Amino acid sequence: MTALTLSTAGAATLRADALVVGVGKGSASKTGSLVLAPGSEAVDQAFGGKLAAVLEALGATGAEGEVTKLPAPEGLKVPVVIAAGLGSAPEKGEAYGAEALRRAAGSAARTLSGSKKAGFALPTDSAEDAGAIAEGALLGAYAFTAYQQGENKLAPKGKKNGNGPKPALGEVALIGAKPRDKAFKAATERAIAVAEEINRARDLINTPPNDLYPESFAAVATAAGKEHGIKVQVLDEKALVKGGFGGLLGVGQGSTHGPRLVKLAYTHPKAEKTLALVGKGITYDSGGISLKPAGHNETMKCDMSGAAAVFAAVVAAARLGLKVNVTGWLALAENMPSGNATRPGDVLRMYSGKTVEVLNTDAEGRLVLADALTRASEENPDAIVDVATLTGAMVLALGNRTFGIMANDDAFRTSIHEIAEEVGEASWPMPLPADLRKGMDSPTADIANMGERMGGGLVAGLFLQEFVGEGIAWAHLDIAGPAFHEGAPYGYTPKGGTGSSVRTLVRLAERTADGDLG
Repeated sequence: MTALTLSTAGAATLRADALVVGVGKGSASKTGSLVLAPGSEAVDQAFGGKLAAVLEALGATGAEGEVTKLPAPEGLKVPVVIAAGLGSAPEKGEAYGAEALRRAAGSAARTLSGSKKAGFALPTDSAEDAGAIAEGALLGAYAFTAYQQGENKLAPKGKKNGNGPKPALGEVALIGAKPRDKAFKAATERAIAVAEEINRARDLINTPPNDLYPESFAAVATAAGKEHGIKVQVLDEKALVKGGFGGLLGVGQGSTHGPRLVKLAYTHPKAEKTLALVGKGITYDSGGISLKPAGHNETMKCDMSGAAAVFAAVVAAARLGLKVNVTGWLALAENMPSGNATRPGDVLRMYSGKTVEVLNTDAEGRLVLADALTRASEENPDAIVDVATLTGAMVLALGNRTFGIMANDDAFRTSIHEIAEEVGEASWPMPLPADLRKGMDSPTADIANMGERMGGGLVAGLFLQEFVGEGIAWAHLDIAGPAFHEGAPYGYTPKGGTGSSVRTLVRLAERTADGDLG
């Protein structure tokens, strides 16, 4: 993990491999539209007041995500200056938004792979600004290299093969972040905890399914629980059979890796509210007997992203010492086709006692979540939020960067949407139309696991709602789009697992601790 420090040195005196400053995009109607952001004053002075002109000559515009490198002049203790685009410059008297700072810091950090230390002299008018820069830089510096060869075993000892990955940026030094100020210190310590847990979630999502399966995921959760004072309970196959968890067992019975239900319980002695988080943890999804078509299997290690997000959020809540009880439920199974697999047409008896006719074994996430939602409801929390890479229909509706929010309470749904926007996670509130429920009527069982094709993401939400305890506020986050990024990295978002929704869940826990559940 990249280290983070609050530097007491100024931009002109910091010794590092590079120095990052911010530039904004001014009005296109004006000559010299590039705007230097606060924090760049010492660098501009070293350039004789011509930093903006030099950057414009190199083609820089200040657009979001743009990174421009140039050699540092005399007067600076670094060899390289990096100008990170912040997007449209704010009006006079206003400041750059937190998300603009996160993305600029993340873009710069990504370009600094292999460097030992870099100074970040982006605008830090407030502790919140410092926290956003820290979070963006730590997330942007992330790299998953566990399975990439750094040493060539056939070459002379110590020789690299030339194809090994560069290490992540070693240290981020925040300039102007007031290291002796309690608010700045708290904001950056929070950013470190949240970013480290998001990166832990990313590691889990990126781990190949031959190494990450229900039992090994449960072992990771157990180890983290011991480290952070979280009580962990793991229900293995025997316990699931004894408890009647038909959804988890039905999905997992086709695999040699048996299913697990993992409970993580973080409690605070002064907590007045309890928040339950439920995560879909399909460690690999082949579709089961309803096998996925060619081209859809290669990234299905990411189908446990919801469980990874829930796990990370609970650990983050513990690390932050939030005055709220947070319980995480990881519904873990591997969905495989075999002679033992559940067949289309089979009927499963769920933990709730309801029976479900399985019309499509690739609609498996809702089955494991249903058991976990029922179990979580038994503890009567103040609210339940489930997170899942649940439907391709949600990707068709909202694209690859936005997750959908459904809920049984409009105010709660609105609150989560506002929280997601606040922390920089794109989301959109979605309805639960009652008329779509009829499509899941079954002549054989209480309900079928499939309904109408159109509005399939909403149908899945209606199915889950059937398993939430009466009187409990509940929301469902379908993160199928943003959970796994297959394109080129951008901002602080890497290729592969993203850790989508962790920041939303953590902020929800913070608000709940403050008495503002929504």
